[in-house]
Amino acid sequence: MTSAPRWGRRQLLQTGAVALGGAGAGWSASALGRAQAAPVAPGPPTVEAAVTGNQLVGFHGAHQAGVATPPQAHLSLLGLDLLDRDDRDALRRLLVLLSDDASRLTAGRAALADTEPELSAAPARLTVTFGLGPALTGGLPRGARVAPLPDFSTDRLDDAWGQTDLAIQLCADDPLTLAHTRRMLVKDVRGLAELRWIQDGYRRARGTEPDGTTMRNVMGQVDGTVNPVEADPDFADLVWSGEEGFVGGTFMVVRRIRARMESWDRVDRAGREASVGRRLDNGAPITGVREHDEPDFEATDRFGLPVIDPASHVARARSADPVERFHRRAYNYTVPDATQASGEDSGLVFIAFAADLERQFVPVQRRLADLDRLNEWVTTIGSAVYAIPPGTADGEHVAQSLLA
Repeated sequence: MTSAPRWGRRQLLQTGAVALGGAGAGWSASALGRAQAAPVAPGPPTVEAAVTGNQLVGFHGAHQAGVATPPQAHLSLLGLDLLDRDDRDALRRLLVLLSDDASRLTAGRAALADTEPELSAAPARLTVTFGLGPALTGGLPRGARVAPLPDFSTDRLDDAWGQTDLAIQLCADDPLTLAHTRRMLVKDVRGLAELRWIQDGYRRARGTEPDGTTMRNVMGQVDGTVNPVEADPDFADLVWSGEEGFVGGTFMVVRRIRARMESWDRVDRAGREASVGRRLDNGAPITGVREHDEPDFEATDRFGLPVIDPASHVARARSADPVERFHRRAYNYTVPDATQASGEDSGLVFIAFAADLERQFVPVQRRLADLDRLNEWVTTIGSAVYAIPPGTADGEHVAQSLLA
């Protein structure tokens, strides 16, 4: 076993597109005393990079897009409060406007009142996902109702990132597409709702790694190795509701988790790996070799001590109950913060989807709050839950069947 661990980077997120400059190769070959230029062997043929901006994810279907959709590179999550949450007609009007523009923008078409239609031409796998907060689900069918999460001992919640009436999750592979979509939808809500917060997030730029590569968080960890995906036989049962009146819907948890990077930077590699229970280089459990190897929680070192610390993150997150699983779709965040020595605040916009939050998510979060080595370096500062209505047919608006 490795010797006992010792317990004690500038803003990455931008709201504009990143321009990549190509380098051209040129030459001249004249030799002294020669009348002609020296012959030059031809270089390799130029291969034009694939253009992915025209890729679409359909807005209509049995489920809302942006849940099972393979994660895009950029997130913009909007939290909105209705000006009159008791006015159901106003809510319907708002969802009609939002659904119509979302269906247009995800198809690469301009929103109805779009004054910059050229910015809509490259949807880049844009998805728009709508959620209803607890205050709006009380009068809905029982299966669609969502209750606030219980208090967790390690939470240090800031009202600035708290529960809202509505959530709109925007994801795309292009940040300009995302910014334009956000602007169009925020214009739609004026006079009916007010924007309370925006949580922007990022992953690796698309094409940096092969599709399907597990993301890394700002702490350098491979994050989300054990994550049900749509191809798994039990994904539908874990994610999509089968409750009457809410078939095809799901529930979303949003947790804003701040990482204390200055403190984390002082921990050596062995200490980091011991606290997580996984290797930093490839995400393998420290009892294994490859990322998806099963952790051996019974393995001991020559002193008879567990190789994987029972208080490590991987040990506390794991459950013998196969129901205590959910689908993760998290993003890193980095924002300026003059109160921090680094000048920035970094962490994770943790987003998860489950058919039953009380049965699937809450027990896992309770274990982590009670004892998790990572709690020394991370703090949850925002928390909210939403009911994600089933998908819609063309010509319908989100939650139409629920609000009928």
